[in-house]
Amino acid sequence: MTRRLTRRNALAGLGAAAAAMTGLRPARGQVLDRVSFQTNWRAQAEHGGYYQAVAAGIYRRHGIDCDLRMGGPQINNAQLLLAGRVDAIMSNGFQALSYARENLPAICIGSIFQKDPQVLIAHPGVGHDSFEQMRGKPILIGAGGRVSYWPFLRARFGFTDEQIRPYTFNLQPFLADRNAIQQGFLTSEPYAIRRTGINPVVLLIADAGYDNYQTTIDVRRQFVDEKPDLVQRFVNATIEGWAGYLYGDPAAANALIKRDNPDMDDDKIAYAIQAMKDFGIVRSGDADRLGIGAMTDERWQRFYQQTAQWNLNPPNLDLSKAYTLRFVNQRIGMAG
Repeated sequence: MTRRLTRRNALAGLGAAAAAMTGLRPARGQVLDRVSFQTNWRAQAEHGGYYQAVAAGIYRRHGIDCDLRMGGPQINNAQLLLAGRVDAIMSNGFQALSYARENLPAICIGSIFQKDPQVLIAHPGVGHDSFEQMRGKPILIGAGGRVSYWPFLRARFGFTDEQIRPYTFNLQPFLADRNAIQQGFLTSEPYAIRRTGINPVVLLIADAGYDNYQTTIDVRRQFVDEKPDLVQRFVNATIEGWAGYLYGDPAAANALIKRDNPDMDDDKIAYAIQAMKDFGIVRSGDADRLGIGAMTDERWQRFYQQTAQWNLNPPNLDLSKAYTLRFVNQRIGMAG
């Protein structure tokens, strides 16, 4: 599903006030540069900064008409980007390494999430309170997890493939078995489980040293080469949107999220926002000193070395084909 998100008349006052404060009001009659951005799933709080940048007029103040497109299960973001169907996509560190490995004309230019929100979830009071205690126990894992964070868990905690059980993104097997352990997303499955009356054990894999960048901004190299000023404005506006969403008033952005995805409600959105704050998903580590969207050579090298040890990437990969630090680390989004 694709929708262009434009400010409603009710938001005009908010956008004008914000523009006055930042001094970035577009000149009268200015032609806005159009940038299409594809998210990785249906609208949700985990995309809130982009919606905030639309709702509060931040993109427009940076001279951008943002065509924010909602993802879904049948949409392949990387294919859309490489085919030139969109200007930028929401992705992750594994995808960026594939650009270098396959010599593809795309590149990662920023990472909104400093921590990958993947978690393992267990029932309370059954002795599954740490990753070490989960060693040797059956765990429900989907196909994507088996080639991403599962190799990390094998290397770090001695997990084995014999532990894997199929995960169908259905909570019923977990709810029916107190000894069950399953994968999840920090801001999603724990919320649904808590609504059944269970307060689950939730272990964030990133806090154990899993260094994957998540919710990245990826673009074609041609976009960087031909329109670097527009790329920089898009990154800056997006970062300002995330700062406003997490540490300002997200109401207007949430209204757009609920409009595009009626399955979202205020409680679920509020839970996700608080979880992102509590666990430092957006603001932690390098982002604390370099600003939202931060990336570093050291972390990219460390993550790449991990994937090479897991036999997911070859040795001696040219990481300059995977990412660039040109547009981030400018201490934007530090307030709040």
